[in-house]
Amino acid sequence: MAVSVSRGLRAAPLAALLLAAALPAAAQEIRYEVSFPNAVHHEAEITLIASGLPRRPALFQMSRSSPGRYAVHEFAKNVYAVRAEDGAGNPLTVTRADPYSWSVAGHTGTVRFSYMLYADRADGTYSQVDDTHAHLNMPASFIWIRGLESLPMSVAFRLPAGSKWKAATQLFPTDDPLRFTAPNLQYFMDSPVELSDHAVREWRVTSLAGSFPVRVAMHHQGSDAELDAYVEKLKRVVQQQVAVFGTTPQYDVRSYTFIADYLPWASGDGMEHRNSTILTSSRALAASETALLGTASHEFFHSWNVERIRPKSLQPFDFTRANMSGELWFAEGFTSYYGQLFLRRAAVTSLSEYARGLSGNINAVVNDPGRRFASPVEMSLQAPFVDAATSIDPTNEDNTFISYYTWGSVVGLALDLSLRKETGKPLDGFMRTMWTRYGQSEVPYTLQDLQATLVEYSGNKEFADQFFAKYITGREVPDLAALLAQGGLLLRPRNPGAAWFGPVRLDIDSAGGRIDGPTLIGSPFYEAGLDRGDVILTLDSLPLTSDSVFNAIKATHKPGDVVSVTYRSRGRQSQAHASVVADDRLDVVTYEEAGMPVTEAIQKFRQGWLGPHEPK
Repeated sequence: MAVSVSRGLRAAPLAALLLAAALPAAAQEIRYEVSFPNAVHHEAEITLIASGLPRRPALFQMSRSSPGRYAVHEFAKNVYAVRAEDGAGNPLTVTRADPYSWSVAGHTGTVRFSYMLYADRADGTYSQVDDTHAHLNMPASFIWIRGLESLPMSVAFRLPAGSKWKAATQLFPTDDPLRFTAPNLQYFMDSPVELSDHAVREWRVTSLAGSFPVRVAMHHQGSDAELDAYVEKLKRVVQQQVAVFGTTPQYDVRSYTFIADYLPWASGDGMEHRNSTILTSSRALAASETALLGTASHEFFHSWNVERIRPKSLQPFDFTRANMSGELWFAEGFTSYYGQLFLRRAAVTSLSEYARGLSGNINAVVNDPGRRFASPVEMSLQAPFVDAATSIDPTNEDNTFISYYTWGSVVGLALDLSLRKETGKPLDGFMRTMWTRYGQSEVPYTLQDLQATLVEYSGNKEFADQFFAKYITGREVPDLAALLAQGGLLLRPRNPGAAWFGPVRLDIDSAGGRIDGPTLIGSPFYEAGLDRGDVILTLDSLPLTSDSVFNAIKATHKPGDVVSVTYRSRGRQSQAHASVVADDRLDVVTYEEAGMPVTEAIQKFRQGWLGPHEPK
């Protein structure tokens, strides 16, 4: 799930970044001062000091999008108490130019622009301030000046009195532990900050890129023992990811930081950045360690895929509008595939757990009606409407959309297993080729580049072109059962022969069963004419008053039976008939669980696919 330098302008060379961060302030200067005089009520006071400005009105802009998110987010709604002064402390007139920007005229080259920020959502997109921490996503927090995006900038934090807060960030450090710099706006906006009394764990990773520290900065309510256990497993995940590429990226600040807020008042999310990631959850380590490690695995893989192996369609990242890409099935979907694969290779999950984890995504791609409307590429283009986007009016996404995360992960699984079957090569090698060709030198790629690289890597143009035509720009699904069988995994019906009314969401009480979402195209209730908001009064001539009644009705029927339905829809009572169908849901299980023999060939295949890998 993030980027600004990486989903934005091409990253500057490391030497230039370091030089820009270290240079003394020039005549033109951008710096921020941040304090928290009312943290208990979720407020931060932020002042932007700009000097050396041209003698014309300056336009102060609040972002509308955030690195790693593809939809518009109106961050300006949480900005108020705006004021401005010149260099001598004289008040300046502030004019609201539009909903997202303010114009300041009459200055003589220096402006102190101050405002209050309300922030109470800790995740990868928004910010949160309270008396326990300040969790700052930069686009959600910091106003910037149009036209000065290339200038170096600095930020200094003034902590609440008596707090034990310290900073975790990928911003460039200075001699002051609460002052940081960035070479330009793109890097600044890509660099979230956590200020809290967090715990820190650190270890060194050595690769062809050199030796550098990896840190976990975790703000949570768990024990040190729980944190240590999490870190030990995370170390193994990191090692397995480095093994795929043979090296780490050249991290600009010579380190990588996992910034984690696992707090009851946080919201679940993960957001990658160029040299760090934000991990948030309301769940505690003790109860959800594996799921939280899965998010960490996904986000760390992004430091290669998306941060540096970067689609051209997302360059430059525009903070004023939604950013759209047709390559998210690869950027996000393949990352989702690998995120869970690394948990298996690192022995965080068992073979059975990994197999079961494949079931949900496979079901969605095989059975959801959305596949008839769009391909993985076309689903990717819908990201501005679905990626943490909110709307008042209902949508029909249940019928028309399959997430590019979900579909892309199944495409990644299918390509990995197809490459192994057809060419004897793993998907790992394709990712390494994309890294050496596009990631290391940070040359953005296109959809055509992905296809051409697959042709070259596979050595089989017909295979590569057909795979793209059928499963990436097309809407077909590979023979997943045959592909999974190579590794001794069985794709089978979940409830063979069982009667089913489809994946309908029913809220059943004594008044009947209310349908809580759109009925799915092709499902019994959809074909009978029922939809969201309708209340089923009787089913098969029985009053539908409880879940047990609903389950009992299903148990007495077989696929093909027709049952009567009495329902209330928008003030009218109607009758219809629904044809019961077979439960089409699928499960993935190991051959061992299915009582099937596991051959030596299967064991060898599993080891190459799911076993631990040694660094190259």
